[in-house]
Amino acid sequence: MVTGPAEALERELAVLLRRSRAINRETARSVHPDLEPEAYSLLVRLDDVGETRPSDLATFFGIGKPTLSRQVQLLERLGLVTREADPTDGRAVRLTLSAEGLEKVHAARAARRQRLHSRLEGWPEEDMTQLAALLGRLNALI
Repeated sequence: MVTGPAEALERELAVLLRRSRAINRETARSVHPDLEPEAYSLLVRLDDVGETRPSDLATFFGIGKPTLSRQVQLLERLGLVTREADPTDGRAVRLTLSAEGLEKVHAARAARRQRLHSRLEGWPEEDMTQLAALLGRLNALI
């Protein structure tokens, strides 16, 4: 039984996170049947930043380099990511989305946005703006 606003928030966040994980799995598999949600997140990050060093990705996601390396190897095998020598540091590499990776990530992101928009159809713009602001505040605290 919910007894107050903190408990109600906790319950709703649990539902949101559970549903979000399911959507993430579905979205990842729309890119490739063998793709896990964590690897899809790497693709999204590469889409957002263009190119980056693997160490920067590991730091951003808070994961170890061996974990990241396994995910990047899979993404390379699937033809979604390319690895090139860093022109500023011969010992380092930079990762970018391949043309196929870019195409598939853009299609997956567009489908995900469309799904969200269809679910929020009828919501007043003010409510969506307020929800985005509140989620932004919450994310800043976590």
